[in-house]
Amino acid sequence: MEIIAKTFQGLEEVLAEEIKDLGGTNVEILNRAVKYQGDTALLYKSNYFLRTALRVITPIRYDKVLNENQLYKSVYNYPWEEIFSLKESFSINPVVNSTIFRHSQYAALKAKDAIADRFRDKYDKRPNVNPVNAHIQIDLHIRENQMTISLDSSGFSLHMRGYRMYPVEAPLNEVMAAGLILLSGWDNKTNFIDPMCGSGTLLIEAARMALNRPAHRADAPFSFKNWSNFDKLLWDSILQDAEEKSLQTAPIEIIGSDKSLQALRAAETNVVEAGLAHFIKLEKRDLFAYKEVPTGLWMTNPPYDERLKLEDDIAFYKQIGDWMKHNIAGSEMWVFSGNIEALKSVGLRPSKKIKLMNGPIEAGFHKFEIYEGSK
Repeated sequence: MEIIAKTFQGLEEVLAEEIKDLGGTNVEILNRAVKYQGDTALLYKSNYFLRTALRVITPIRYDKVLNENQLYKSVYNYPWEEIFSLKESFSINPVVNSTIFRHSQYAALKAKDAIADRFRDKYDKRPNVNPVNAHIQIDLHIRENQMTISLDSSGFSLHMRGYRMYPVEAPLNEVMAAGLILLSGWDNKTNFIDPMCGSGTLLIEAARMALNRPAHRADAPFSFKNWSNFDKLLWDSILQDAEEKSLQTAPIEIIGSDKSLQALRAAETNVVEAGLAHFIKLEKRDLFAYKEVPTGLWMTNPPYDERLKLEDDIAFYKQIGDWMKHNIAGSEMWVFSGNIEALKSVGLRPSKKIKLMNGPIEAGFHKFEIYEGSK
């Protein structure tokens, strides 16, 4: 089947590599998405394992539609009763860019009516529509006269890993955090340190990678579990294989600190919920108060003034640069920030600069290699 995994702009290439590692074929990078081919097992694995995917959908129908009647007929003619039964609710998520269909909600209404009418004509009863939390979620995409209907196999945004019990202000998205770690090329064999860890997202994602654990929990409510053709035996075999390959310990340290007691409490709660309390070390400490500095890969997402106000963000980022220069020689630090101007004031020349979109905010991800003396 054809599968499409959606992601953030800038993470397409690392997502494509993840897909190839899982066994995806004919991998093609799109804008904020990756298209590939695979079997049912790969569809299940894509939801369970992919760390940089936001949603995983599978197109089931392509058609040319020139008016609302053709749209209705095309949707009606698909055998929906093979996908779900009257017991399941469904919803339509429309994305329309067309001079023929000017209102996306009207196109969604026609598609909804077509599905409901097919069930009524076959079984004399219509399935329930649930726009908020449907068992079956259907994507309707129309570009001019080309219609694509896809099944959303995820059912929720895959950044929701299930461990964020205690968020802080301006938390880092879990998918973005995993993407940053993969972009850095971290080998899972050296220490990982976040000195401004907030609610601990970078630490948790790094620990899951080091322990070879899936991105999600086994009991995550993926929508594919509601499909009529859901293969529970196949799913159980995937879960068992993942459990056998996961590690209980790793010969490295994952270390996090923050000067905010509230942030540290949030991190502690989330780390426990993720089942990683034995593996992640947390302590209350200001970055600039480090005395015994651990070696390894440093990565952090400092606060920036888009949502978290700093009295002088330029001076703060310059202070970060000065601290790096005098304290972590022989290590590298990656800094992710939505304050591009402040990031320039670190005062060190980055050896690598990557542009990303953190939601609507343009962000920079800069690598600083710290040398003894001059390079």
